[in-house]
Amino acid sequence: MVVRRRGSIQDVPSFLDAANRGIRSKRRHIRFVGESPFGPRLRLRRFELGNGLRICTVVDKAAPVVAYHTWYRVGSRHESPGKTGLAHLLEHLMFSATKTRPAGEFDALLERAGAESNAATWTDWTCYYENLPHRYLELAIELEADRMANLVLKQAQVASEKEVVANERMYRVDDDVEGTATEKLYATAFRKHPYRWPTIGWMDDIRGLTKEDCLQFYRRYYAPNNAVVIVVGDFDEQTALEGIREHYGTYRAANLPEEHTVRETALRRTKPLQLFLPASTEKVQLGYRAPPFGHPDHVPFTLAHEVLFGGRASRIYRQLVNEQELASECRASIAPFVYAGLYEVWLSARPGQRGNAMLEIFDQEVDRITRVGVDAEELDRVKNRYELFLLQSLDSVGGKAEQIGFYETVLGTSEGPFERLEAIRQVTSKSVQRVCKKYLRPAGRVLLEVFPEEQAA
Repeated sequence: MVVRRRGSIQDVPSFLDAANRGIRSKRRHIRFVGESPFGPRLRLRRFELGNGLRICTVVDKAAPVVAYHTWYRVGSRHESPGKTGLAHLLEHLMFSATKTRPAGEFDALLERAGAESNAATWTDWTCYYENLPHRYLELAIELEADRMANLVLKQAQVASEKEVVANERMYRVDDDVEGTATEKLYATAFRKHPYRWPTIGWMDDIRGLTKEDCLQFYRRYYAPNNAVVIVVGDFDEQTALEGIREHYGTYRAANLPEEHTVRETALRRTKPLQLFLPASTEKVQLGYRAPPFGHPDHVPFTLAHEVLFGGRASRIYRQLVNEQELASECRASIAPFVYAGLYEVWLSARPGQRGNAMLEIFDQEVDRITRVGVDAEELDRVKNRYELFLLQSLDSVGGKAEQIGFYETVLGTSEGPFERLEAIRQVTSKSVQRVCKKYLRPAGRVLLEVFPEEQAA
C-alpha cells in the first residue's frame, strides 16, 4: 500500500470515482452508504463492497492506535438441535492454520506487532478484534481477510479444541452453581426458540461435533455479505479502504440460509423449579420474558432495571443487602438479544437466611413501582448512571469499535449508541411504570430456587 497522511477522505465522491474506475469486477466496487456524527467531534462513515461486505470507519487521532473489528451475523441461535456449540467451537478454530499460513502464525504476527487480539461468541453474533499500533493496520486487514475464506481444519486439531471447549463448559457450567442454574432457567423459559440452548453448547453435542460440521458451518456463514468490518483510530481512511478492497474484494457473496423466526409461547404462569446444588446458601433466580433490544420497550425497561438493581443506591440492594441484611449478592440483567429474551434476576442469601424472604421483598419493590411509579429525582439518578456507563464504553478506540459493531450487527445501525442515549433521556416515570406492569408480572416468570445439597433430604 501507499502510505499517506493519516486522516479522513476529504472528497468521497472523487475518491470513489477514482477507486472504481477501471475495476471490472463488481465485487471489488466500493459504494458509499452514508455518514453521520459519532459524538460531538467524530464522523462515522459507512461503505460497502460489491460482494456485500459492510465497512464502518471512524478516524480518531486521540492516540496512535487503531481498532480493527470483524462482526459476523451468526451465533448460537443459527445452530440446530444436536449441533449446539458449533458457533463457539468455530470461534476457537478460527485461530488455526489457513491455506497461506501455518497454525500459530496468526497469533505470532500480532504479538510481534504488540497487538491485543481476541474473539467472542453469543446468541446472535460472533466478533473478532485487534487493537494495535496504527502502523500495523494493514497486517490486521490481511490476517482477518485471510481467515474469512481460507481456514484449514484438521481432525486432530478439531478434537483437541473440542476438549478445550468441554473443559471450559465443565468449569463455567457443570461445576458452577450459577452456570448450572442459568442453563436450566433458559431451557425452561424457552421451549421452541434456539435461545433455549447455551452458547457453549450441550456437552453431548460438543463431544459429537465433527470437522465436517465445523467446515460446513464456516462455509455457510463466514462470508463478506454476512460481516461488517469496523476501523476506528488514527489511520488513513483511503489507504484502509483500498486495503480492504484488495484483500476482501475477490470473495464471492454466500447464499445465506433463510432464517425462519420462531415465535416463543408467552409465560402466562409461574414455572417453579428447585435445584439442590453444592451451594453454601439458598439462592433465587428469576426469568421474565423481555423485549428484543430493538423494541421501543427495551429503553424504559433498561431504566426500570437501573431503579431496581443499578448499584448500591438501587432499591433491591438497599433493601436486601443494607437494610434487611438478607442477601450477600443481588443483581439482574436484561439481555440485548435480536429477539425477545429474558430479564434475569439473581438473589443470593446470607448464611441462615431464606430465599423466599428475598423473593417477597423483591416482589414488593416491583409492585411499588407498578402502583406508585418512580419520582423525578430517582429517575434522573438512573439516567445519569446509564449515561456514564455508555460514555465510558466509548472511551477507547476498541470500545467505540465494539459498540459500532454490536449496533450494526444487532440493529443494522452504526449510530445506535448515541440514538439510545437520546432515547434514554426521553424516558418518563410513566413509561418505567408501564413496562414494569407489562413484563415483571409474578404470574409470568420462571422461578428457580437453589438449595444447598444437604437440604435435599
